[in-house]
Amino acid sequence: MRMLKIAGRVFLLLFVVLNIVAAFHAYRFTHFSDTNSKKTNASKLSPVAKLKTIVFGISNPRPVNGRLPTQNYRVLHLQSNKKISCWYMTQHNSRGTVILFHGYGGNKSSMLDKSDVFYAMGYNTLLVDFMGSGDSEGNQTTIGFKEAEQVKTCFDFITRMGENHIFLFGTSLGAVAILKAVKDHNIQPGGIMLECPFGTMYETTVARFRTMNIPPFPMAGLLVFWGGLENGFWGFGHNPIDYAKAVKCPTLLLYGEQDEKVSRAEIDNIYKNLDGSKQLKTYPLAGHENYLVQYRTEWIADVQAFTGGTNGK
Repeated sequence: MRMLKIAGRVFLLLFVVLNIVAAFHAYRFTHFSDTNSKKTNASKLSPVAKLKTIVFGISNPRPVNGRLPTQNYRVLHLQSNKKISCWYMTQHNSRGTVILFHGYGGNKSSMLDKSDVFYAMGYNTLLVDFMGSGDSEGNQTTIGFKEAEQVKTCFDFITRMGENHIFLFGTSLGAVAILKAVKDHNIQPGGIMLECPFGTMYETTVARFRTMNIPPFPMAGLLVFWGGLENGFWGFGHNPIDYAKAVKCPTLLLYGEQDEKVSRAEIDNIYKNLDGSKQLKTYPLAGHENYLVQYRTEWIADVQAFTGGTNGK
């Protein structure tokens, strides 16, 4: 009986410690640190610093825009659930407008190469800093959950400009935010282009543990729980696979077959649930990365065929 009590207390202590660690890690992952700080490099830490990182999590500096557009552009500040900063590039006799949304740890300057392609095809482009990134408000990211409202804000702005031929493009987190915006706000773009969206918040968290060769149980579940709680939503309900069921517009889904963060099964489930016309294009040697690096010709051909643009070279 005494041994059972001791075991129970040890289990309770371990449970409390794991939850404290998970809460710290979840906060660090969803809240960027000061832009002047450096991303934690575990290989260069002292033993004490490594222990501190294990307990309190990795420091992720706030993403900063590294370069400016080469085309003439306007700086816009739109009020959404947070104040967000955008670059708006227009041209005469455009074919329409493509709104581009970055992934986790990105910013609008990280989308300039893709914006250039769409611009060369004849489209106006709007590049967006999600909250917590670039020149937008705050230091928080919710991995696509609250960013969905910012997608709607940008779509509504372009609609008010009189544009009726709008495409939404998003990579990773940005793709997830688009799916959720379509579901929650019933926006009706002419089409959406999605690069490597994860299937569920839990699955993408598990994948990060597996890429580090760390067993995901029980910490993956605890991270999802605390990440949602700290940011005001239910993490286990943040499931793009389910959001896809609300999509009626044409969709181009893009995926790198070597992606360690998003599985082919997640992509297939999203694709299966899309309710409008749809296409799936995959790149055999690409991972969770910018597909223009290895597959520029193929990627341009894929988005050109989908949007009806002229060229992007």
